[in-house]
Amino acid sequence: MTSVAVIVTTYNRPDALAAVLNGYRAQSDRDFEMIVADDGSTAETAVVINEAQKGGFNIGHVWHEDRGFRAAAIRNRAIAQTTADYIIFSDGDCIPLPGLVARHRRMAEKGWFLSGNRILLTEEFSRRVLHDRLPVHAWTSGRWLRAKLSGDVNRWLPLLALPPDMALRKWPAKRWEGVMTCNLSVWRKDLLEVDGLDEAYSGWGLEDSDLAIRLLRSGVLHKSARFAAPVLHLWHGENDRGSLAENRRRLDDVLGSGRIRATSGLSQYLKNLGKKP
Repeated sequence: MTSVAVIVTTYNRPDALAAVLNGYRAQSDRDFEMIVADDGSTAETAVVINEAQKGGFNIGHVWHEDRGFRAAAIRNRAIAQTTADYIIFSDGDCIPLPGLVARHRRMAEKGWFLSGNRILLTEEFSRRVLHDRLPVHAWTSGRWLRAKLSGDVNRWLPLLALPPDMALRKWPAKRWEGVMTCNLSVWRKDLLEVDGLDEAYSGWGLEDSDLAIRLLRSGVLHKSARFAAPVLHLWHGENDRGSLAENRRRLDDVLGSGRIRATSGLSQYLKNLGKKP
């Protein structure tokens, strides 16, 4: 059976992370490794993880020093800590529905990566979800329809499940646009081939696009997990986009080159652990 690791990236949002971990504890498929990739949070995040572990949920916690937004680096560190065959990426403000892991596992196919979508929760509704600890991961589609009619979420249709093996899932085979690491799954061997995420992207923006482009260039195609495995994205303020212009230049350079491997990637951590890059 394919071994699966879920890597969830977080930074100083322990209440949201607690809701996300509750969603993973409620998965219909519990046969997976859980790793929190912590981009430099303070001790409150470790407390949330420890509390979840006391409840019987085994969670790996990979942390590095807070030196600004370094999501690519902390994800690479987390990848280096697992030997799972297949890796699901998400974020610490994206609550999974109970079938997320099972559907990613079922739809996993050699030579393809999977990209899902998200449902955005409003600021007020997100505040209520966290303050009242609402178990939204377990809500029925009917209850979510009421939430949409109340204006609490931006859309409802992604909750409708279409067949996981339908041919249309492969229509975006060579499309990198729209791929986000808040809902992405990849074979570990394919990540090794492209040397993981590129840590040249510091600050918010486009490191996930870069990964998708290099995966496609290496021969791994894009399969859609839309209408199968959405996540519930809690509201947050806009990230600092001060690095976006520079990251855009980096992405343009990648698009104009034939490069497959990251300029600063996963292999540095594998070497430090004595693993084969």
